[in-house]
Amino acid sequence: MTDFTTIPALVAIVYTIIDVTKTALGGTGKFTRFIPLIACLLGGICGVVAFYLVPGTMGTENLLVAIVIGAASGLSATGTNQVAKQLTKTTKEVTDNESA
Repeated sequence: MTDFTTIPALVAIVYTIIDVTKTALGGTGKFTRFIPLIACLLGGICGVVAFYLVPGTMGTENLLVAIVIGAASGLSATGTNQVAKQLTKTTKEVTDNESA
């Protein structure tokens, strides 16, 4: 069974990397379009690293499952970003987006 403490750790790592990169690049439109894909790939890479460097933390003996768990964690980081963004929207931004 999967050790569920690994998933939030991977989400936090991917979220931090994406946020730092986005800030460093100035949040250009081209980069922001590919954030979910980049987060998925980063999560998969983090899953592989965790699988090999800290054996047993992924809760699986299969590398493919570790990659999938990592990729899903990366996509969760993107969702976490969107939840925070939607909750901090002002009323003016909401009405502007609805009228557009």
